[in-house]
Amino acid sequence: MPELPDISAYLGALETRIVGQKLERVLLKNPFLLRTADPSPQSCEGHTVRSLRRIGKRISIGFDNDVWFVLHLMIAGRLHWYAPDKSSRVRAALLYLEFSSGMLTLTEAGTKRRASLHVVAGEAALEAFDRGGLEVLDADAETFRARLTERNHTLKRALTDPTILSGIGNAYSDEILHRARLSPMTQTKSLDDEEWLRLFEATRATLTEWIARLREEGIDGFPEKVTAFRDDMAVHGRFGKPCPVCGSAVQRIRYADNETNYCPRCQTNGKLLADRALSRLLKSDWPKTVEEWESGKKG
Repeated sequence: MPELPDISAYLGALETRIVGQKLERVLLKNPFLLRTADPSPQSCEGHTVRSLRRIGKRISIGFDNDVWFVLHLMIAGRLHWYAPDKSSRVRAALLYLEFSSGMLTLTEAGTKRRASLHVVAGEAALEAFDRGGLEVLDADAETFRARLTERNHTLKRALTDPTILSGIGNAYSDEILHRARLSPMTQTKSLDDEEWLRLFEATRATLTEWIARLREEGIDGFPEKVTAFRDDMAVHGRFGKPCPVCGSAVQRIRYADNETNYCPRCQTNGKLLADRALSRLLKSDWPKTVEEWESGKKG
C-alpha cells in the first residue's frame, strides 16, 4: 500500500501536471471504485484543479467548485500519467481523468477491488477522512511521545495505526524500527527516554529520506515504480537476506496478509520472535535465537 513517501511522490508529480489545469472528461470504467453518489464525478468536468492534499494515505484533488476527488489506492491501486501524444498507448484502467495537459488513470492489480474514489463537496466533508493521526514531520519529540503513549500498544501497531500517526504503514514501520534498533513487539509504555528519542529521530529521518529519494526518482517522469518492496530497503520484504548493518538473516512475523520484517541482532538482542504459523507447525523445533537459526538446529 502506498504510504507517506509514496503519496508525497505522487503529489509532487501531480502538482506540475494538473494544478491549474481544467478537467475535460471523467470516465469511470468500474462503478465499484466510486463510493459516493452525490456530487457525481462529472460535476467537476469543466472545472480547474486548485489544490492537492494528502490525508493519511489518501490523495485529494480539489477543484474550483469546492468539490474534491479523494483517492485511496489501498494495496494494489496505482496512478499513471500519459502525455497527450501518448494517449493511444493507455493501458486499461478503472478511472480516467482527462486534462488538456494529459491523462491521469488509476489501475488496480488483481481481482480484489479495494481502491476507492469518494467525491465530496466542501472542507467539512473532506476533513471527515482525517483519522486523526499525528503528522510526524510537523511534530516535536514530546508531542510524538505523548501521542504514542496515549494507549499501550506494540511499536509496530502504534506506528501503523492511522488514529495515532498519519501515513505510515507496514513497509516504512519496518524500516523505522530497524533504524531505531527496536523490536516491533516492544510495548510503547516500556521505552526509556533514550529509546524514545531514537524512535522519534528514526521516524523523521526514514520518512524524510524516502520522500526525497522517491521524488528524485520522479524528476524525469511520473512515479511508475511505486511499491512496498524495494531492493534498497533495510529489512522490509527481505526475509532471509542479510541485514545491511550486521549481516544476520532478516526474519519475519506473518499475520493475515501482512508480515513484519526485522533483524534479530540489531533489534531483538538475538531473539527470534515467534511466527505463529511456523512455530505452530514446527513446535519444539522452532529456534529461539538467531544462533540456533543460523546453525540450523535446536539449541
